[in-house]
Amino acid sequence: MGGKAFALLGPTASGKSRLALELAAHHPVEIVSLDSAQVYRGMDVGTAKPSAAEQKRVAHHLIDLIEPTQSYSAGRFRADAVRAIGEIQGRGKIPLIVGGTMLYYKALTQGLDALPQADAALRARIDARAARHGWPALHAELARVDPVTAARLAPNDAQRIQRALEVWELSGKPISELQNSARQDLPFQLKAYALIPEDRAVLHRRIAERFDRMLQDGLVEELIALRARHALHAALPSMRCVGYRQAWGYLEGEYGKAELREKGIAATRQLAKRQLTWLRSLPGLESASALTLE
Repeated sequence: MGGKAFALLGPTASGKSRLALELAAHHPVEIVSLDSAQVYRGMDVGTAKPSAAEQKRVAHHLIDLIEPTQSYSAGRFRADAVRAIGEIQGRGKIPLIVGGTMLYYKALTQGLDALPQADAALRARIDARAARHGWPALHAELARVDPVTAARLAPNDAQRIQRALEVWELSGKPISELQNSARQDLPFQLKAYALIPEDRAVLHRRIAERFDRMLQDGLVEELIALRARHALHAALPSMRCVGYRQAWGYLEGEYGKAELREKGIAATRQLAKRQLTWLRSLPGLESASALTLE
């Protein structure tokens, strides 16, 4: 077993990044991002990516890895994170994993499900069927071949319905059957802490304030620039990220600025709720109030 690494987990807008930077001011820390949206280059405002000054002050890893037209997976995250943590330890620094993408944390700590790799051509065909018939029709299709997965997905949960149908068509097995792989041990000791706001109303206020700040800082303008630079479409994983998905609808004329704000805040609150549900199910987490890098 190698040296120690630490994780600081929490819902969006809970103050994880601020606390991590405070810790880095007093300890030889390098930060490993646990954020599935910060991997995209050019998506800075809507992902609350650390500023250039913050990245200069403290080394950050696993951000700005790919273009918004590309895909990133939990499997790739695990490999990248294990490598980055080993390199940080080799420099005599303390690795601190910071973020809220719980699927990535599960992949890191519990290993990967035995699922087939994504197939771009198949995904395009599934998207085309959805465009013709609607995602609820594909949800009904999924219910016939994998009722366990369909029962836990909303009829419009495009990304997860697509993946479940893709897995079925590639493997002939339901994704629910394949999501039970053996644990993969880490080559280092990991101590994890959770920053969970006690007052949900305070978290909701922070979410609203942060989304307002993103709008003021140019979220819509950032997306306009990205659309001019890349061949983007709404079904890309990057454009499904909270904030960008709502800004896309605004740019398509589906609603106005006020509704963009309402939808963005509501989607962020839903994300935070899902993150909190994940956090409460994870074993061995300690409160961030007890966080010590020792």
